[in-house]
Amino acid sequence: MTWMRGITCQLQQWRAARAQWKADMAEFKVAQKEARRRGEFPENPGPPPTGFSLLPWLLMGMGSFSNLLQGKTPNPWIGALGLLAFNSLYIYVVFRSFVKEKRTAVSTLVALVLMGLITCGLALGYGGNWLYFFPLLGLATGAVVRGPRLGQVGLALTALAAAVSVYRSGWDAINIAYGTFLSTMVTAAILSLSEAVRELRAAREELARRAVEKERMRFSRDLHDLLGHTLSVIVVKSEAARRLAPRDIDAALDQITDIESVGRQALTEIREAVTGYREGSLATELDRARSALSAADIDPVVRQSGPPLTPQTEALLGWVVREAVTNVVRHSGATRCEITLDGVLDRARLTVADDGPGDGGPAATGPAEGIGIGGTGLKGLTERLATAGGSLRAGPSPRGGFTVTAELPVEAVELTSSFVVTAPREP
Repeated sequence: MTWMRGITCQLQQWRAARAQWKADMAEFKVAQKEARRRGEFPENPGPPPTGFSLLPWLLMGMGSFSNLLQGKTPNPWIGALGLLAFNSLYIYVVFRSFVKEKRTAVSTLVALVLMGLITCGLALGYGGNWLYFFPLLGLATGAVVRGPRLGQVGLALTALAAAVSVYRSGWDAINIAYGTFLSTMVTAAILSLSEAVRELRAAREELARRAVEKERMRFSRDLHDLLGHTLSVIVVKSEAARRLAPRDIDAALDQITDIESVGRQALTEIREAVTGYREGSLATELDRARSALSAADIDPVVRQSGPPLTPQTEALLGWVVREAVTNVVRHSGATRCEITLDGVLDRARLTVADDGPGDGGPAATGPAEGIGIGGTGLKGLTERLATAGGSLRAGPSPRGGFTVTAELPVEAVELTSSFVVTAPREP
């Protein structure tokens, strides 16, 4: 009874497909009503077509069924079995034709060939209304064969329908060939267009989702880098102000003034980050690095050489300076930090090195390159530089301390070298 179990499973699948189709149609109608109520054009094209959309065409076989009931068909049992077999194969093929994997399966193509053989047999044996099985065969063929071979298959099927119709009923039945060709091509065109529209809509939704995800990642990176650095500077300067207050109130007030300035600047930068218009300045970040390192009792040494950089390159390197100096202040326990910027014709290299015994950054365990280095800030920087064709390395230095090295390709500009050194503070 394996065949009975197979039929039962197939019927259950059809019932499930019909229930899903009805649910999708109900949702589509609700969306259409809502769009019309708001005066908008509904973007939802509705539920995807299924085999149920091609079932009503089976009514074309009512003429042959009527011949069977009226006893106008010789050997009616053969005709009835042929009608049952054709309808069963038609339903099987059209339902599978709406699933890409099943549409090209060997079983679907075999069923389509069997439909063709049954159609030819019934049309040659009975003629008349039985010739209308050719347009039905064209519908099933158009639903299955959608591709470069559609034209060849459609013309071959049309020629077969014309030959059988002329042989069986004369030239008056040539319209069967026209109906076969039309049903094959129109069905394939409509279903292919519907599928293409849905794929394009799905691609548009995927692009929109990725754009939102990309913007969310940008905002999270910017917010991390901004707040991480700013709060570290505020904490360091607050500690410096507390230490200086008992013995040098003026110096303590200077630190408090710096805290106010850093806070106001942070508010401005956060607003710019929210709108996506923030572009960092390397010179500004170097000045802030000197101030933050000095407040943390770390001697800053800044060296710059090479040609001027483009604003995009400066902005990226400014992020590196901000994150690396923040890690030095928070984690290194260093007494000296060197920031070196070297530029050649096609590459710019920024190095931030300290002499502290700490790790220089969260989760940094050794020299590394790529996404896996450092904590969240260094990972974000790695992604930023990789997008621009650069790289970021971070890890303990052979001479002790921790080193962060960033490299970026730069455009060829006129070489106007400069060399700036900020010496260590006097003890």
